[in-house]
Amino acid sequence: MRKIKMMRTVAALALAVGTMTTVTATQAQAASSHGCPSGYVCMYPGAGWNNDRPTHTYYTYGAHNLSNMYGTYRIYNNQTGGATMRTCTGYNGTGCQGYLPAGWYIDKDMTPINSITLQP
Repeated sequence: MRKIKMMRTVAALALAVGTMTTVTATQAQAASSHGCPSGYVCMYPGAGWNNDRPTHTYYTYGAHNLSNMYGTYRIYNNQTGGATMRTCTGYNGTGCQGYLPAGWYIDKDMTPINSITLQP
């Protein structure tokens, strides 16, 4: 009986420690934001996080023209306050499509994309 009680105590302790570790890891991952500062839209080459090193970062609202971006990029909207971003086939924010909400990312073929817009 004593052995069973001790095993239950050890199991409960292991579960509690595992839960704390999981919560800490999740919070640390959210805080790092894959190398993208809070309030920014970041782009990473390929369909991944590029070791948490974005190659392009954008902060100000409005249109941003792009050049020499071909193939797939991961676009991460790390803006705050519900700000969105759009990809556009024309320069200066023309021919835009869809909205990427804050906190979301998408893997997108950037070959036909010539600008992006950030809006509140």
